[in-house]
Amino acid sequence: MRGMRLADGLSRAVPDPIAPMPIRPLSALTALLHVYIALRLLPALAVLTPAWPLALAALVVSAVTIPLPFVSRRGRREGAGNSDLLKWTGLISMGWFSSMFVLTLVRDAGLLLAWLAGAAGGLQVPWNALLPWSALAVLVVATATSVVGFLNARRTAGVKRVEVPIRGLPQALEGFTIAQLSDIHVGPTIRNSYIQRIVDAVNRLGADAIAITGDLVDGSVPELREHIAPLAGLRARHGTFVVTGNHEYYAGAHAWIDELRRLGLKVLLNEHVVLQTRNVRGAQTDEELFESALVLAGVTDFTAGHFDAAHASDPHLALHDAPPLVHTRVLLAHQPRSAPLAAAAGYQLQLSGHTHGGQFFPWNLFVPMQQPFTAGLHRLHDMWVYVSRGTGYWGPPKRFGAPSEITLLTLVPAEA
Repeated sequence: MRGMRLADGLSRAVPDPIAPMPIRPLSALTALLHVYIALRLLPALAVLTPAWPLALAALVVSAVTIPLPFVSRRGRREGAGNSDLLKWTGLISMGWFSSMFVLTLVRDAGLLLAWLAGAAGGLQVPWNALLPWSALAVLVVATATSVVGFLNARRTAGVKRVEVPIRGLPQALEGFTIAQLSDIHVGPTIRNSYIQRIVDAVNRLGADAIAITGDLVDGSVPELREHIAPLAGLRARHGTFVVTGNHEYYAGAHAWIDELRRLGLKVLLNEHVVLQTRNVRGAQTDEELFESALVLAGVTDFTAGHFDAAHASDPHLALHDAPPLVHTRVLLAHQPRSAPLAAAAGYQLQLSGHTHGGQFFPWNLFVPMQQPFTAGLHRLHDMWVYVSRGTGYWGPPKRFGAPSEITLLTLVPAEA
C-alpha cells in the first residue's frame, strides 16, 4: 500500500546543480582573512620562536589550496580536473583555517578585554608574555583539533543505540529496529571503501529496516556511481528507504533518484509504505490484519520546492491513502524543520539529519538559528524527533565534539 508517488523524470527546469563557484571572490575573501591571521599572530610568534616561518608557510598553503576543490569541480566540466591530492589539501586546509580564524578572533577579543581592564581598573597586564604565548596557543589548539577532528571524521561511524517510547505501540512492534544513516556526503574525500565500511557495520546490526535521511551525495551520478554502489549491499528485513536532502538537489536529484532505485533502494517522495512485521495469514478482522503493521513515510527535502515545485515537501501528502487502523507512523525527513507539519499530520516519530550536530566548533552554535533541534532525541507535542549527527561529513574531513553515528533506533512501549 503506497501513497501518492511523484512522477519520475520531471521535465521542469532545475538550477544547474554543479554550476561553477565564484572562485575569484572566494579566493580574495579567504586570502584577506589569512592576511588578518598572519598580521595578528606572526609578529608575536616571531618573538617567541625562530620557527615562526613554518606558520607563515602553513597559512600560504592554506590560502592557495582552499579554493582548489571548487576549481576542481569546475575543471571536471571543462575536462581538466585537479588531482585528488589538491582536493584533499584544500579541504583539510579549510578545516584548519576555520579553527585558526575563530581562535584568532577569540584571542583578539580576550586581548581587548585585558586592555580595557588595564585602562579602566589599573590591571597590570603582562603583555610581553601574553601576546606571544596566546598566539602560540591559537596555532597549537587549531592544529591539534584539526588532527583529532580528521581522525574522528575518517573512522567508521560508531553505533548509537536509542530507544524511542511510543504510546500505544502494538505488542507486535515492540523491539522493531530502524538503522538510520544520514549526511554521508559521498564526494571528493568519501569514496567506495568508506561506504563499504558503513554497509558492513549496518548489516551486522540485523535491523528490521534501514533509513537514509538525505544528503547522501555531493556530485553527479557519472562521477560518483561507483562510489555509491556498495549501498546496494545493505540488508534489512524490510529493505532500505531513502529520502532526498538539499544536497541531492544541488547534485541533480532526478538522476540520483533513478540511480538509487536502480541499486534496489526505495526512494520515498512524499509517500509511504506499510510494513507488515508479522505473518498475519488467517487474520479474521482488519484490526488483526493491521495490528502488527507500521507506516513508514518519507518526504522530500524541506527546500525541495525551490528546485522543483512538484517536489515540494508535504508530510500530509505522504500519508495519502494510509490505512487508518495503522496508528504507528514514522516519517523520514531530512531537515528537523519538517517537524511541526509532521506532528500536525499525526506521526509518532520523525527521523532527520542535516545538522551534523554542528560537525565542529563553532558551527554547532549556529545550528539553532535555522533548525529547532541540533542532535539527539527530542519531543515536539505528541511526536518524537530524532536528529542524527550524520554518518559522514561535509567539506573538511573534520569532526570535533560532534562524532558521526550509525543510529539503531528501537521502538518500545511508552510507560503509562
